[in-house]
Parts: sequence; C-alpha cells; structure tokens
Amino acid sequence: MQSYTIGQAARLLGVSPDTARRWADAGRVVTHRDEVGRRLINGRDLAAFSVEVGQGAHTDDGEPYTSARNAFPGIVTAVRLGDVSAQVDIQAGPHRLVSLLTREAVEELGLEVGMRATARVKSTSVHIDRA
Repeated sequence: MQSYTIGQAARLLGVSPDTARRWADAGRVVTHRDEVGRRLINGRDLAAFSVEVGQGAHTDDGEPYTSARNAFPGIVTAVRLGDVSAQVDIQAGPHRLVSLLTREAVEELGLEVGMRATARVKSTSVHIDRA
C-alpha cells in the first residue's frame, strides 16, 4: 500500500504541511512511523480523508479550496434568474463582474443582492464563491 509523508499529503490536499500536521495531531487522519521515524499516512486513509476535506471545501482560514487564483471579493449587486440559467453581478471595488451560471447553482449558494461573495476568474469563466 502506498503511504505519503505529511508534506506529500499536504500538497495533495492543497494545504500547508503545518495544517496537515495539526490535522494528524488532532486525530483527523491516522499516521504511522516508518523505519526512520517519519510520519506517514496510508494511501487509503488519505483518500478517504481527502473526500472528507473536499466536502468541507474550506481551508482552516475559511477560504474555499479552488484552482482559480484571480479572486475578486465584493458584493452581489444583481441576480437574474431564468428557468435554467442565471446571471449574477458582483461589484468588487471598481470592477463589475458578471457570471452566467445555472439557476440551481445560484439557489444552492443562496446568492442574493447585498450579500458578500467572491468572483473567481479563470480563463474566460467567472466562478462565484459564497463568502
């Protein structure tokens, strides 16, 4: 069975090694020691834990896990719902960002005018994270 060091596990989970170490110390993920004393996480345990972490979808500081790096925190200024699709406008400082997404996504996020949200831009898509 494949095992991972704390550092390798941290990279796979998208967190710092310190965060992965704290999770292990708190018993959130089981570790064992190899012959030279390094802490390792069994691959199956890490896979199960990664699903658990993904369901929470936030880092220790409350930031969502995401691959989109261009974040624009702001306020929702408009929500237009269609039968299937929706349009959400966010004002982030001097920037107005418009996202076209599904109505279901808007409803799941509970987006409404006046709430804080973060638009994340990757390529030509605007992703929205509820604050």
